[in-house]
Amino acid sequence: MTVRDQMDRAVTIPKLPNRIVSLVPSITEFLIAIGLADQLVGVTKFCIHPSEIVTKKKRIGGTKNLNLDGIRALQPDLIIGNKEENVKEQITLLESEFPVWMSECNTFDEGIDMMRLIGILTNKEKEATELIYAIGKSFDNLNVGRNRTFLYLIWNDPMYVVGKGTYISSVLEKIGFINACCGDRYPEWSGEEADIVWLSTEPFPFKESHIQIFQSRFPTSKVQLIDGEMCSWYGSRMLKAAEYFRYL
Repeated sequence: MTVRDQMDRAVTIPKLPNRIVSLVPSITEFLIAIGLADQLVGVTKFCIHPSEIVTKKKRIGGTKNLNLDGIRALQPDLIIGNKEENVKEQITLLESEFPVWMSECNTFDEGIDMMRLIGILTNKEKEATELIYAIGKSFDNLNVGRNRTFLYLIWNDPMYVVGKGTYISSVLEKIGFINACCGDRYPEWSGEEADIVWLSTEPFPFKESHIQIFQSRFPTSKVQLIDGEMCSWYGSRMLKAAEYFRYL
């Protein structure tokens, strides 16, 4: 079977994948959610959900520092990566030996499409479709933002924020917020103000102790912590995210 991934690359998968390596934490969680726990043989050290399953899987390094020999030893039928999460040079080496399907999720809709496509190539189309339907229903009419502006901080010093063209921005815009950041991707803060300033729990581990510090920097904004996983993990986590946003 030859399919196209989200980077529009042709990927030939000789048979139904029975040995899958996931290089993306959120996709690992999704694969398990649609019933592929037994087929999942390798995960990264950042794949932490669901813990009762991933702790039993072979660890193959970090998302940007893969143990290539460890992956080779697993002899996967399919490797699933992500353009932003993984390093191009390592992916190039792996795809010369194994089928590598790459995701690219910069919007809410691309997160949905990722699930649909992986469901098809793993013969879990029914399970993926049911999950997608549930996510769609959960986000219906979820206008909690009410056109309030936001800044979403992902790093402390220097202060990096989430810009346009990112999955995080797309999800928050979908529920009615407006991104006050003027730049694309993940620029350094350039003086923008917003109704809400969110301090993400990842990749920089902002904590309650940071709120007072940033409240003094943004005296007219509401400053609060936000769960980075809920905002950045595309896949089955999107179902939990809808409920999280409802009560944020």
